[in-house]
Amino acid sequence: MFELTPILVLLIIFGSVVLIIYLGIRRKERMAMLEKGVDASVFFSPKKKNSLSLKYGLLLIGVALGILIGKILATTEAFMYEEEAAYFSMIFLFGGAALIIHFFLDKRMNDEEMKK
Repeated sequence: MFELTPILVLLIIFGSVVLIIYLGIRRKERMAMLEKGVDASVFFSPKKKNSLSLKYGLLLIGVALGILIGKILATTEAFMYEEEAAYFSMIFLFGGAALIIHFFLDKRMNDEEMKK
């Protein structure tokens, strides 16, 4: 069995560095746009709050389904996957599927709004 602690520590460190660099570049980009006279309203997306709620709701449902299916795969004698592999793979599978579903639902809602 392997330890997840070193992997998680490395992921957190790497993610923090990437986030700091991304935020720094984004800030410089926005400051340059403001200096050129661009209206600040372009920084805020016109997305509805319902779309964000739908996205996170679907994601949490997908994660919950992933945990449940992972438990079934880890405990059922027919499958007998290792617990870590079963849980992580199913969480990512169902979470990703939920985000893909949200993309298509959001696209359909935007298309219907454009037709009106």
